[in-house]
Amino acid sequence: MAQKIIAGNWKMNLDIDQSVKLIRELNTEKFDSDVRIILFPPSLFIDRISKVIESSIQLGVQNFSNNYNGAYTGEISINQVKSVGAKIGLIGHSERRSYYNEGDDILRYKVNQAVKHNFEFIFCCGEPLSVRESGDEFVFVKNQLQDSLFHLNVEQIQNSIIAYEPIWAIGTGKTASSSQAEEMHKNIRLWLKELYGPKVANSISILYGGSCNASNSKELLACPNVDGALVGGASLNADDFSKIVQSY
Repeated sequence: MAQKIIAGNWKMNLDIDQSVKLIRELNTEKFDSDVRIILFPPSLFIDRISKVIESSIQLGVQNFSNNYNGAYTGEISINQVKSVGAKIGLIGHSERRSYYNEGDDILRYKVNQAVKHNFEFIFCCGEPLSVRESGDEFVFVKNQLQDSLFHLNVEQIQNSIIAYEPIWAIGTGKTASSSQAEEMHKNIRLWLKELYGPKVANSISILYGGSCNASNSKELLACPNVDGALVGGASLNADDFSKIVQSY
């Protein structure tokens, strides 16, 4: 059975004092031990925040280089983020794809780096509104997965998590309906079964990302093939994020 996961992507928000305050507020909450909680703060703060956490909350990195080391000004490597306490990284978030032109080839390199250095990752996929309106969302998402993730073998794929984030629902206040989310997640699970078999497919967590909040999380997380959420704005508020975690 796939693990239940609630992940919070802080993006480029909060300074160090605000970040520490948020962690301390989360420290006071009682969370179900069956739910894995991961936070993705700004990379600069991971080391400091790791010393404040008093629970099983894990820290991840929002981005890492597709190169391991060398003359790559401004980049940060898997080795470097692991050394300050990051346990997992995001790959393929729509904002990285759109704003920084990270295409399938770069994302494939990042996936390969993560696998090579035994670094767990969440691979993000999702369609823009134009694709959804044309009815081609399943072809679009399947192509994203085939081009950058599904080249992995059975053993390698098991160190990954998939997050479906419909681009039209990120930061817009719009949310995919529970039926839309379930339909896509069900298809992703089916593609995994076709490639890797039912045992592996059923063990890989598939998260929903796209304006998930305290008011809609319970319905979304009740879907059979939705194993958790990749939360954006709502993860910046301890009370809102806690309510999402407690939706299970």
